[in-house]
Amino acid sequence: MINIEKRWLELRHLDELAAQDSFIHRLHPSAKLVTALVFVVTVASFPKYAIAGLAPMVFYPVFVMSLGNIPLILLLKRLLLALPFVVFIGIFNPLFDQTPLVQAGPLVISGGWISFLSILLRFSLAVAAVLLLIATTGIDAIGMALAQLRLPRVFIVQILFMYRYLYVLTDEFIRMLRAHALRAPADNGVGYKVWGSLLGVVLLRTLDRAQRIYQAMLCRGFDGKFRGLRSRPLRLGDLVFLGAWIIFFLAVRLTNIPYRLGVLLTGGN
Repeated sequence: MINIEKRWLELRHLDELAAQDSFIHRLHPSAKLVTALVFVVTVASFPKYAIAGLAPMVFYPVFVMSLGNIPLILLLKRLLLALPFVVFIGIFNPLFDQTPLVQAGPLVISGGWISFLSILLRFSLAVAAVLLLIATTGIDAIGMALAQLRLPRVFIVQILFMYRYLYVLTDEFIRMLRAHALRAPADNGVGYKVWGSLLGVVLLRTLDRAQRIYQAMLCRGFDGKFRGLRSRPLRLGDLVFLGAWIIFFLAVRLTNIPYRLGVLLTGGN
C-alpha cells in the first residue's frame, strides 16, 4: 500500500515540474506542442526494422530534459509504467517474422526481434516526448495551445477533463486500498477474489464524485471555457526552436545519419 502511494506521489510530481522557470518552460506552449507532435509523427513513420536510424532522435528528449531540469529517474519510472503494454503487443513479432536479417557468428537474429526492438524504441521516444511536454508546459497551457491551433473546444475540454479525472480515479482507488488494509490487516494485499468487487465500488465512487464535481462547476458558472491562462504571441525564439527541430527531424528521417557517419569513418562508398 505504501509503495502504491509513493508511486502515485512520484507521478504527480511530473505536473509540479511544469511550474519551473527554465529556457524550455519559457517557450511558447504552441511551439512545444507542435514540435512534440512532429517528433512523434516522425518517429512513428520509420520503417519497422529501423533501429540505428532512430538513434539521432534521442537528442530531442535529452535536449528538453537537460534544459528543462527534468529528473531522468522520474521520466524512466513513467516509461516503465507504460512499457508492459507495448511489450505485450510486440512480443509476438518474433513468432510471426522469423526471416534472418543479422548474423553475428553463430548467432542469427530474425526480423521479428529487430522489429520488436524498433517498436520498443519508437514507443519509448514517443512517450518520453509526451511526458516531457507535460512536465515543461502543464496540461492547462497545452489546452491553451490546442485552442490557438483552432481545435474544437469540445475536444479540448474532453482532454482536460480526462486528464483530471485520472487523478480522481486514482485517488479513490488509493483510498479504497487504504480502507481495505485497515479493515483486513492480516491479509497480505488484496486477494484476487476481492478485486472484482473492489473495482466495481471504485467505479461507482468515482462516478459519484465526478458528478458532484461537475455540479460544483456549474454552480460556479462553468460554461465550457477554461480561462486560467492568457495567450501570447509567438516570439522569435519560439519560431527558431520550432523550425530548427523540424528541420532536424526531417533530416534524420530522410537520411540515415548513423550509416553516413559509418561510411565516412571507414572510408567506404
